[in-house]
Amino acid sequence: MRKDFLPFSRPSILEADIEAVAEVLRSGWITTGSKNAELEARFRETTGCRTAVCVSSATAGMHIALKALNIGPGDEVITPSMTWVSTVNLIVLAGATPVFADVDRDTLMVTADTLESRITDRTRLIIPVHFAGAPVDMAPIRLLAARHNNIALIEDAAHAIGTEYKGMPVGRLGTSIFSFHPIKNITTGEGGMVCSDDPDFEARIRRLKFHGLGVDAYDRQAQGRSPQAQVVEPGFKYNLPDILAVLGLGQMDRLKEMNHQRARLAGYYMEKFKNMEEILPLAVPDYPLKHAWHLFIVRLDEEKAGMDRDRFMAELKARNIGTGLHFRAAHLQKYYRETFPDIVGTLPHTEWNSQRICSLPLFPDMTPEDVDDVVDAIKAVLSK
Repeated sequence: MRKDFLPFSRPSILEADIEAVAEVLRSGWITTGSKNAELEARFRETTGCRTAVCVSSATAGMHIALKALNIGPGDEVITPSMTWVSTVNLIVLAGATPVFADVDRDTLMVTADTLESRITDRTRLIIPVHFAGAPVDMAPIRLLAARHNNIALIEDAAHAIGTEYKGMPVGRLGTSIFSFHPIKNITTGEGGMVCSDDPDFEARIRRLKFHGLGVDAYDRQAQGRSPQAQVVEPGFKYNLPDILAVLGLGQMDRLKEMNHQRARLAGYYMEKFKNMEEILPLAVPDYPLKHAWHLFIVRLDEEKAGMDRDRFMAELKARNIGTGLHFRAAHLQKYYRETFPDIVGTLPHTEWNSQRICSLPLFPDMTPEDVDDVVDAIKAVLSK
């Protein structure tokens, strides 16, 4: 058995990253400033997006994106239930109604077909989720939205930094929201980015993220915020400090290298699980893509394994192997199960996966020998 604990994720932080943060601390300017502007520019360069706005988290970005679209009471927002619950929380807190679309059983992503059956005359927004580093098949979804009176789209790209869809980086078209949480492909500790090809939308996002002021928190001309800036509309406090943004700059320098290592490890996992019937990795979609391998998710065949997913995870932890759960379906969480009881049982692929999914260790500083340890532990658990 492995002697030290292997977490399912760990950020890759170099001494150069630590020194860059220390340099910002020594500069005396630690809140939103030039490092934010540099990170936004780097993100525009990497994704090809027209606009990029740093925020304090992807959740904050989604909050103000819903606000910028004036989503509220009487509106319906379609999203998968197979997602982190923050999106659904924000829909409800806006006074709108979440409408859940089922996912493909083996990719865990919505399709144009699963979405179309949920559209009504109250549908104002669709939020597809790029899952585990693979891209949603967006082309037919964009056509679907256009056909239904140009329903707004926000791509949840929290898992998709470095992901490409049909030769194009996720984030280049439309509106996308990325996460820089510590388990993501790059991190700022906490943080996120809202990308858009609509300058008017960008302007409102910048206002809403910082109290509704008519200028950004950091004005390049004034080398700070103009003391004469006025509130244009009520806003929030969702700006990203420079001590976090500078960490993201170092991470962006290594994005390709880190994603390459993730892909190498994922390929090694895939090879190891080829003849293990109890373990079902997610399928890679068959359209052209570049997978960022944010997570390596498997589903446990409970009948063949002779145990449920929760026991499987506990047994791996006892052997010093960490795991994650991405995700327990949102509509099965206590609040949503009790508030929207009629939804339970209507999303068969979502519910089947929610009961069986498990995220195995995957992060850039892992080695193939670590993967061997994970697989050996799984074999030991399944042989009990």
